[in-house]
Amino acid sequence: MISSQKELLASLRAAWREISDLESTLAILDWDQSTYMPPKGAPQRGRQMAFLGRLLHERRTSPALGECLAGLRRVEEQLAPEERAMLRAATRDYERAIRLPSDFVAESKEHFAASYVAWTEAKARSDFEALRPYLEKTVELSRRFSDYYPESAAFADPLIDEADPGMSHAKLLPLFERLRPALRNLSAAIQRRPAPGDAFLQGDFPMPQQRSLGESIVRALGYDFERGRQDETHHPFMTRFSSQDVRITTRFDERNLTQALFSTIHEAGHAMYEQGIAEEYDATPLGRGTSSGVHESQSRLWENMVGRSLPFWRAFYPKVQAYFPAAFGEVVLEDFHRAVNKVASSLIRTDADEVTYNLHVMIRFELASRLLSGDLRAAELPEAWAEAYGRDLGVRPADAREGCLQDVHWFAGPIGGAFQSYTLGNMMAAQFFEAAQREGAVAEALAAGEFGPLHAWLKTQVYRFGATYEPEELLKRATGTSLSTEPFLRYLRDKYLPLYGLDESAFAGAGPTPEAGKPEGPP
Repeated sequence: MISSQKELLASLRAAWREISDLESTLAILDWDQSTYMPPKGAPQRGRQMAFLGRLLHERRTSPALGECLAGLRRVEEQLAPEERAMLRAATRDYERAIRLPSDFVAESKEHFAASYVAWTEAKARSDFEALRPYLEKTVELSRRFSDYYPESAAFADPLIDEADPGMSHAKLLPLFERLRPALRNLSAAIQRRPAPGDAFLQGDFPMPQQRSLGESIVRALGYDFERGRQDETHHPFMTRFSSQDVRITTRFDERNLTQALFSTIHEAGHAMYEQGIAEEYDATPLGRGTSSGVHESQSRLWENMVGRSLPFWRAFYPKVQAYFPAAFGEVVLEDFHRAVNKVASSLIRTDADEVTYNLHVMIRFELASRLLSGDLRAAELPEAWAEAYGRDLGVRPADAREGCLQDVHWFAGPIGGAFQSYTLGNMMAAQFFEAAQREGAVAEALAAGEFGPLHAWLKTQVYRFGATYEPEELLKRATGTSLSTEPFLRYLRDKYLPLYGLDESAFAGAGPTPEAGKPEGPP
């Protein structure tokens, strides 16, 4: 029987190394499926992932691990702060895992592997009917997942909490309700102004040059290619196999320069977070980002708040001109900067501008909630999607490909716990960015087109901790404030009003500004 504190901690570390190794093996199979696996490998891959998923679940729910955690809780006051954080993270994982039967986990893994492959094929044909049975099964599995948490107030709550600890449907709604009118009004005001010319962003941009350009930029920002690589996929993502192997993917369009470029910066933001976690946390409960929302804060911060800024392009636009002189040799910096910050109602979330992006997220949040509650059937999704886009963005998709089939999330995982992370990420990104710029050296460096000091600040204040702190605590430690919509709205005001020659009336409907020092939103 393990009894001493030292033995218990050693046992926890040993158990977690096995868990981490199985998670990494599954991630490798998933990465391969999304990049290089031939289509006919799908059935066997689904079986392999189901088998490993079952093994992983057995390790995460083993009685020995439960006994170890119970023993550590009895001596918790004697543990060092880092050890208590490890115990908290491991206990949360264990207590959530023991709710789920192994058969359910294996069934889900196999279904999502098959659904992903079906999605890649059906999306290309804009064939919703081919995917509808898979979506119906996904809704069923998502509801069954929720049923294992009967105390939840909403079907989506266990899925939301899985991605963003401490969050719920009821906590998110007030945040969305505050953002939506401000975003609608600002978007409408901007689109009443003359649109910046952006025809030069469409042209002939060969993939090898695009790839080289993107990789040179993210290498300069801080992504370490000695511990990472970039590959192609249908829907870009980042994946971590260990602290020494953090990979990114992208999708290239040779007629569009910015799609892959900003996707590369976005995924590199995720990857720099993972590469920045303290190496000693590798293969422990702390060796990962603390939430999906915090993760998205880093991808959105680098993609937008840095990557669409004028100082950024002062530094990197000469590279663009050098790679594509025919397209950009005569385009001045200011016109390029306005073009990459063009605001327009659009159909595709991943291509959306900063102002309208969160409206795309809120639509998905609403539709997921309706699917889970039974208010909306899977067969009705395409029309409900079109109606929501007409209402919030004034556009309607011509087909399922630019409608409800555009995102991989509902075809490679459960419904209800993914999309809120993007809006939470935008909000937290603004708070982190503001806090970083209160450091004079960071602000001065950014203005000069130097990004090393910002990267260093984020490594010190956010990255290195991994999952040591829960999202809200990490945010407060780094910024001094709780989660709020206000820094994000302030960021949009400060950037877009002068960019489009607008006054404060463009934000009519945003609601009152919270009093300084008083946190807004969920505690």
